[in-house]
Amino acid sequence: MTDQRDAEADAGTVGYFMELGALKRAKRSGWWIAGVKDPETIAEHSWRTAVIGAVLAMMEGADPAKVALLCTFHDSQESRIGDIPWIGRRYLVASSNEEVTADQVADAHPAVADGVKAVVHEYENGDSLEVLVAHDADKLECVIQGLEYLQQGYAAAQEWVDSTRAKLKTASALALAEAAQSMPIAEWQRTYLR
Repeated sequence: MTDQRDAEADAGTVGYFMELGALKRAKRSGWWIAGVKDPETIAEHSWRTAVIGAVLAMMEGADPAKVALLCTFHDSQESRIGDIPWIGRRYLVASSNEEVTADQVADAHPAVADGVKAVVHEYENGDSLEVLVAHDADKLECVIQGLEYLQQGYAAAQEWVDSTRAKLKTASALALAEAAQSMPIAEWQRTYLR
């Protein structure tokens, strides 16, 4: 009986992996409001958010691995609910990210289900330095992405850059946002790809 139960849990865990694969195809729809025709995917956003989170954690004295983990799962629920822009959230009553996550991992290995639910709960409700940094990483990634869209000619992205930047809290995120605003896309190529 144990072997059957383990096989089912393994299948449930793999099912969760496959579900998250949808994030590689799902676009970040908020940018459509700014006129961006082909925005980045949710997975692309989450990956760079995790990298930014680890770096911000190093700069702020937080645990980089924990912050990267929080950032990795911060939008994983969007495989089920999509990327709902803030304006759309005014009109919807949706399940919490914790409820969506619980459904996503319901058939996964119990240790996986418990672990993923704990990470999402902490991201949504925690008040540690790691949670603060993870939230700033999400916002800083949006600022940088918006600056990239601005440089590609999407002028409406400026409002997103400004409003998101205003929500940054850590000194490191604010400093990096400032540095990003003065760096054209081609600059890092000239400077760092020598």
